[in-house]
Parts: sequence; C-alpha cells; structure tokens
Amino acid sequence: MRIFQPFSLLLHLHEMKISANLNSNPLIFFTLLSLSPKRFSSLCASSNPTIVEYLTQTLGFSQTLANSISNRFRRPKSAENPQLVVHFLRDIGFSEGQIRTTVRVAPQILFADIDKILKPKLQFLQQLGLVGADLGKFISYNSTVLNVSLEKKLIPCIEILKKTLSDSESNGDLVRVLRGCAWILYRNPNFLLSNIEFLESCGIVGSQLSMLLTWQPRLFASKQSTLKELVSRVVDMGFSIESRMFVHALYTISCLNDKTIKKKFELFQSQGFTEQECIGMFKRAPALLRASEEKLKLGMEFYINTIKFERTRLVQRPAVLMNSIKDRVIPRYRVLQILKSKRLLKKEPSFFKVLDLTDGKFVDRFISRFPDDADELLVGYKGHILQEVDE
Repeated sequence: MRIFQPFSLLLHLHEMKISANLNSNPLIFFTLLSLSPKRFSSLCASSNPTIVEYLTQTLGFSQTLANSISNRFRRPKSAENPQLVVHFLRDIGFSEGQIRTTVRVAPQILFADIDKILKPKLQFLQQLGLVGADLGKFISYNSTVLNVSLEKKLIPCIEILKKTLSDSESNGDLVRVLRGCAWILYRNPNFLLSNIEFLESCGIVGSQLSMLLTWQPRLFASKQSTLKELVSRVVDMGFSIESRMFVHALYTISCLNDKTIKKKFELFQSQGFTEQECIGMFKRAPALLRASEEKLKLGMEFYINTIKFERTRLVQRPAVLMNSIKDRVIPRYRVLQILKSKRLLKKEPSFFKVLDLTDGKFVDRFISRFPDDADELLVGYKGHILQEVDE
C-alpha cells in the first residue's frame, strides 16, 4: 500500500491549517501518515480530520456527511468533547439512531458544555415528562431546541403554555403540544402572549383556548397577521365570535387551504346542495370539511340514494356524515330493518338518534332485548366483521 511522503504530508497539513496541532498531539501526524492516499485525500476535504474520523468510525456517518458537518467549524476540533456528549446522551436513554439524527441536524451540540448547556435543558424537559427514549425522540426531531436559551425562552414559554392548558399538573397536554409544534419554544415569550391575547379578544378563552392550543399549537406560534387572516375568513363564512362553534371553525380553516375547501363545497353541490346549504352544514359541523372526500361521498350516497333521506335532513344534521358508513351506519341500519320486518318495534326510532348511541347502549336497546332473535340481529350487526374473518 502506497503512503504519503512526510514532506508531502506536512504540506497538506499546512494547507489544512492543522499543522499547529502536531506539537500538542503528535499522534495525529502518525495516524495520518499511515493512511492510504485515497483515505488521506478524503480527509483533506475537511479542515477537521479528527472529527471526520470520529463521525465516521463512532457514529457511522458517511465520509461525505462527516466532511460536511466538520466543515461547519472553522478551527480544528478535538474529539474529546464529542465523545463526552455522546456518552452523556447514551446514559440518559438516547438510542444510537437518535444520537446520529441529533448530531446531523445540530452538530454544534458536540462541542457544547454538558454541565452548563446540555444537562440543564435536558433535565428541564425531563421534569415536564419527556424521559428516556421519549426524550431522545423529541430531541432527535427538534435538535436545535438545545440552542435555545433556557432562561430567556424555554422556561418562560413553558410557563405560558402550562398556564393556558387545563392539565398543568399532569403535563399530558403540554407534552402533546411540544411534540406537535416544538418551534413554539423558539418564539419570544411576548410574541406568544400577544397571540394568546388576540385569540382571547376573539372570544376564545378558558377551555376553548386550551383545546385549540392542544389541537393546533402552530397557530400560537404563527405571525399575528396570519391569525387575523384566518379569523377574518371564519367571520366571512358567517360565524360570530360569540358562537361556541367559532373555535372549531377556526381550527378547521387553519388545517385546510382554499383549494381544498372549494373542492369540498363543490362535492356537496354536485349532490344537489346549494351554496347556502353548504355553509349552513359547515356552521353546524365545522369538522365536516376535514373529512375525506371518499367518506363524504359514501355518506351522501347511502343517505340520499340508498335509504332515500331528504337533503334537508342532512343540512340539519350534517355531523352524521362523519360516522363510519361501514362500521357504524350500515350495521345499525341492518339491525333496525330486521326488527321492523319482524314487527318487534312498537315505535320506529329516529335513525339519527340511533347513530348517536354508544355501542353498549345500542346493543342493550336493539339486540339484547330480543333474545329469541339475538343471533340473527348479531349477524346483521357484526356480519361485515365475520365476513372479513372468513376471507
């Protein structure tokens, strides 16, 4: 195997601006001297060959990625601190994959002070309920949160979120918020407070504010101009800020773009609903627009064409379109049809009210009460499941 001549090697080291390190650590020279030309040339692509070696040999990064990461640091670095950081992350429950992802996204943490920077922030997150593998997963997805100031941002933002949420003691919703939108922690606390005050001015307070934060935390981290635009769109659709449905409409509008909303309205209109009826349905059940087109098509096909319901009934009770046709609507419809055919019902119940019943109450009222016909009723109720098992 051909190796570099000492003079050539020193010339390369000088160009890489690391020859000064040879006096303090001569082992670098002998290590590089033993490398093949191809391996040495690869290391020459980086100004931090020691870090490249550590990233490739210990963390399993590709040569290209290791070079890219090491070149983010102008001055040559020792692998001593990275080794300590990686050991620390392993000790608190990070998997090897989580460590690699964390380093790839935020390589500067390899040179962070463990006691002054990393440990206080990670301990703070652990106290909130993120521990072990959960903490590793959270940080691997949001590595740069370790660059955020603990005193100026992390602690104040968390306190604001805990005050807004209703389960401030268990921190369950808080952890859910952080997992859903960690960059809410990157915002200035005053920015976060300003958005909360604006939402409260729109009538979204107390449990509704807590609910919105849990469902859609990114709204709270959005620019206030974006929030105002969303609120304006909801008001333009006929919602009053005094309506209890306002917060549900705001959540739905924040989840969908204009094109998607237009397609949903066009779908309803293709089934004979007027534009005003569409708006009325949305006002009664804002979540309707979040349902898939397939689900809405199946629902309208069944209610309008199969069991011949008038469209006006769906306008008044649009939420029924969000029920599962296969698992809830058709099985209950079959049971009622069997009971009607056997004349076992003294009075035909409202089908919409039947759909509102829990599974347990439905079985008690329409199956268990008729033991002589229970087998046939159960087949009607669970026949689709039995058929799937047979297949």
